Amino acid sequence: MKPIVIACDHAGFELKEKLKAWFAQQSIKVEDVGTNSAEPVDYPVIVKKAVDLVRHYGTKGIFVCGSGVGISIAANRYKGIRAVLTDKEVITQLSRQHNDANVLCLGGRFITFDEAKKLVQIFFETPFIGQHHQKRVQMLDA
Repeated sequence: MKPIVIACDHAGFELKEKLKAWFAQQSIKVEDVGTNSAEPVDYPVIVKKAVDLVRHYGTKGIFVCGSGVGISIAANRYKGIRAVLTDKEVITQLSRQHNDANVLCLGGRFITFDEAKKLVQIFFETPFIGQHHQKRVQMLDA
């Protein structure tokens, strides 16, 4: 199984660590690109490392910062990355079904660990339905 790429800045560190431990309990392999403390870091540097691994492995990622906004903006600058920032279950589901989102961005200051777990479960359990959406996803990288 391909590893899940997980990344955060200092404001997302606490939630990232909780998610990482939760994945470990389920024997799910995680590639953690940091950061590894609550000391301030520049999220674009972390996102670049994480995006490179998502593309390398052809896997999905979970990126966390304080609001989720900065990391989602940074991630979506890269070809092949379709990052969604959400705190809603239905948006998480639709982002997978219609947009084939491959990175889930979370705001560590705005959602609880239990909410994050639910969003992560939906993100990984929901398939891309393809069909007429496939053409649109391909247009994003054209």
